[in-house]
Amino acid sequence: MATQKLYAGVKLRETRTRLGLTQKVFAEKLGVSLPYLNQMENNNRPVSTGVVLALAQEFGFDVAELSTGDAERLVTDMREALADPVFADIAPPVADLRLVASNAPALARSFLELHRAYRQTHERLASLDEALGREGSAVQASPWEEVRDFFHYCDNYIDAVDRAAEHFARGGQPEAAAVAALDGLGIEVEIVQSERIRGFDRAAGRLALSAFVPPSTRRFQLLHQVALLTQEPLLEATLDLARFQSDEARQIAKLGLANYFAGAALLPYARFLDAARETRHDLERLAVLFGASVEQIAHRLSTMQRPGAKGVPFFFVRVDQAGTITKRHSATRLQFARFGGACPLWNVHRAFETPGRFLRQLAQTPDGVRYISLARDVSK
Repeated sequence: MATQKLYAGVKLRETRTRLGLTQKVFAEKLGVSLPYLNQMENNNRPVSTGVVLALAQEFGFDVAELSTGDAERLVTDMREALADPVFADIAPPVADLRLVASNAPALARSFLELHRAYRQTHERLASLDEALGREGSAVQASPWEEVRDFFHYCDNYIDAVDRAAEHFARGGQPEAAAVAALDGLGIEVEIVQSERIRGFDRAAGRLALSAFVPPSTRRFQLLHQVALLTQEPLLEATLDLARFQSDEARQIAKLGLANYFAGAALLPYARFLDAARETRHDLERLAVLFGASVEQIAHRLSTMQRPGAKGVPFFFVRVDQAGTITKRHSATRLQFARFGGACPLWNVHRAFETPGRFLRQLAQTPDGVRYISLARDVSK
């Protein structure tokens, strides 16, 4: 099998610029000639093994970042945008898209912004909403899409929130830590006979959790509330960095970050990564070890992208019986299209026919990447 060459000119230029080095000095530190570095930075030559080692030794660079990052995500996003019916039969080769993403990432982002603006305007015209004829109205992405793109370009991993959750659960008993934290705020936790999963009454100092849901769900909801009450500065600082265009998107993202904290506290990064490797990513064994649901385990696996300690890249998708995607996260190149439906041959559609069993499938996407897909039904 031929070895795939690594072209990472943009990453090399970004690294050199961040370090404040000239091409000449950077080339000397990498042990290559100035013309050779110039060719690598312009993607006329692949990055050699010697350069990769020098980056790691001289600058402590996480070499895994060279083969991931924005370029592959830009390719995925451009392919998704080009699937819009407005482009009809226009389908540039993936190789061309990779060239654009690698050599002109700003152009690729501009194209994506232009397409998003077109789509939003088209939707407004089609629905004859109040934006028709309103002068100077800004075209904005929908709040849900803003949040989706935020997590997408973070590789579904939020470092500050993840580490804070890991620190919170450092004693190994996140549920007890959560109850203690709430008690310190004068809030009592009660298990009640209610269909409502979680109810918080700030004035009464009472958090009510439903007795009708599994313990794993109650623990998650408990930690979600703890995140909202005890991690407010961290969540707000993270949201400030994201610069959402609307208050609605910011509120949706805040709930998403609280959910992220809850999942990361239940399944602390380092301990969970070690267990995942030891069990060879056996979802059911991991669920037993951590007292979590299979869905929580699958979701957490899709977030294991901490720099310097990355896990196997997983994608996670939840689909209802009608085929509607109700949750999706990915730490891989695979993203889920906004246009068209999912492949009818995908094993997720057959999971409802085999309750309690995992279905396995090896699939290949048009860009040549192969994925192992595990599908199973979950009752709620």
